[in-house]
Amino acid sequence: MLGAAGGFVLFLYGIIPTFQQTHFHRVYAAYGGIFIVMALIWGYIFENNIPDAFDIVGASIAIIGVVVIFYIPRRSSGENSIWSNQQ
Repeated sequence: MLGAAGGFVLFLYGIIPTFQQTHFHRVYAAYGGIFIVMALIWGYIFENNIPDAFDIVGASIAIIGVVVIFYIPRRSSGENSIWSNQQ
């Protein structure tokens, strides 16, 4: 029963971001970057695992990615991908 309940919670954990009002891929990317940083903070506070320089650099890259993906303004709501041939 505990495994089934855990599986259901994990299912909800993955589905809830899809209900956001913005583009799902941006919400999920921002969530991933924040998750990386929070995992390092958790390890530091609760497991006394001090992040090394590579942990800090990697988390910084993830946060920069969150800012670029989620907060950089786009042209319009009908945005085009850099990979499409549309101008």
